[in-house]
Amino acid sequence: MANLQITVGAVVCVEAEIRGDVRIGTKTIVHPCAKILATGGPIVIGDANIVEELATIENKSPEPMVIGNNNVFEVGSLVKAKAIGDHNIFETKCFVGDEISIGNGCVFGAGTKVTPSQAVPDNSVFYGQPLKHRLAGERPSAQTLQIDFLSRILPNYHNIINPTIKREIPALPAEKTS
Repeated sequence: MANLQITVGAVVCVEAEIRGDVRIGTKTIVHPCAKILATGGPIVIGDANIVEELATIENKSPEPMVIGNNNVFEVGSLVKAKAIGDHNIFETKCFVGDEISIGNGCVFGAGTKVTPSQAVPDNSVFYGQPLKHRLAGERPSAQTLQIDFLSRILPNYHNIINPTIKREIPALPAEKTS
């Protein structure tokens, strides 16, 4: 059964498509038409992430996909990575395959496609056609001001899922008494 848990302080639009076992951390923003699909194992999203319109996060693996804090999934990005650290940016229409583990402070440029099975080191930047890779001197900054702005504005224009309500929670096994 599916299980959606939204921490108080997160803003998740009703128009977002969320399937499977998904946990969303505080101050995370999920825009309308975003997709979070836990079709295999669960997806655990940390704090202060932004998932924009038409962005898709998908886990087909039976293993949990753990996403850290302060990541940005821009419009039309498709991310299937095994694990994602903190302070990463997935730019517009990028694709990240399902056999990749991502460190901290990485940038996947607009329209890039990163598919080989690998661990992506911290501060990696992928860009261009054909795909190029370099290491940045520092990680991208947190989008604190944007999160604060979206937290105030989105509820004015969209229906928001109440974080105190859980959807389709599986029944707990009966406790044994000895």
